[in-house]
Amino acid sequence: MTSTRAPGRAWFRGLRATEVVEHVDLRERPDAFAQGGWWVVVAGFDGPWHAWRMARVEATEEVVRDGASWTGPARSSWRSSMSRDVYVDAVARVREAIAEGEVYQANICRVLSAPTDGVRPDPLGLAVRLATGNPAPYAALVDVPAGATGPADPGAWVVSASPELSLEVADGWVTSGPIKGTAATPAGLADKDRAENVMITDLVRNDLQRVCAPGTVEVTDLLALEQHPGLVHLVSRVRGRLLDPTAAGWPALLAAAHPPGSVSGAPKSSALRVIERLETAPRGPYCGQIGWVDADRGAARLAVGIRTFWWEEGLLRFGTGAGITWGSDPQREWEETELKAARLVALASSGPEGGG
Repeated sequence: MTSTRAPGRAWFRGLRATEVVEHVDLRERPDAFAQGGWWVVVAGFDGPWHAWRMARVEATEEVVRDGASWTGPARSSWRSSMSRDVYVDAVARVREAIAEGEVYQANICRVLSAPTDGVRPDPLGLAVRLATGNPAPYAALVDVPAGATGPADPGAWVVSASPELSLEVADGWVTSGPIKGTAATPAGLADKDRAENVMITDLVRNDLQRVCAPGTVEVTDLLALEQHPGLVHLVSRVRGRLLDPTAAGWPALLAAAHPPGSVSGAPKSSALRVIERLETAPRGPYCGQIGWVDADRGAARLAVGIRTFWWEEGLLRFGTGAGITWGSDPQREWEETELKAARLVALASSGPEGGG
């Protein structure tokens, strides 16, 4: 553990944190929260759980702008890890897996990327742009330089406009808010969307039952309609009373909820195997979990890392995907990935379409 404070900052709606004290990989130190402290968490969908203990935390609703500006990549420079044809074929192969009884539903994603000319861009500028052009209930900024606390600290560059709650912990209770069902307008939501939402809500209920007291897990809201910039979602809510609300219970809770059910599939283990076969690029923090844990108070708020940008190896990246069921139309699923990406990629881009 380092005894000094290193550069680093994070913002979540309602909170701003600065000054990194310590970095841990929670896979290697699952009991790290037992020491207390306020932590920023970025958990990759198929990678490590990074956490940074922060020295200073303050309440703030607005992104602190600090004179930040943003010049993003050209809109024409974005490339997809899967072409339309490859994605449509992947949807067809998921439907084959469903017909064979391997899986009921699987979320298939692709990653868009664009070069930043070797320059590490200022994530605060993008966070300000998204907060203005696409406000989201679980928006986040995590900016930690690589090596901030030592050679093993990979740092983080993540800007998210997530609309989806993965876990909220308060007063010994945990709540999750899975999203399934997306369309440009309410009229565009189909029976497939509602059936998929119910299926994933049941999966989340089962996940929480692993760490909650018997008889306390309940669906408090089912198929609620939420309006977001440029689209609508069906959202449900599941809550339960934690079996172990102490620091000792954190590892079990995080393991039960990861990766989030809404971005993996059902059954989760089978869906993850299908995803590994069909996807052509790692998801990174996209579809992982992004948020904070207050180990002193036994509180947390982690978002599902959708509508999320991250920067690595000279590329700005953004993930987009769709949940595939037997009732899926392959072309329509591709169009859903386009709908989810269009507004945010335009905001992050320079030129006439991005305005940067």
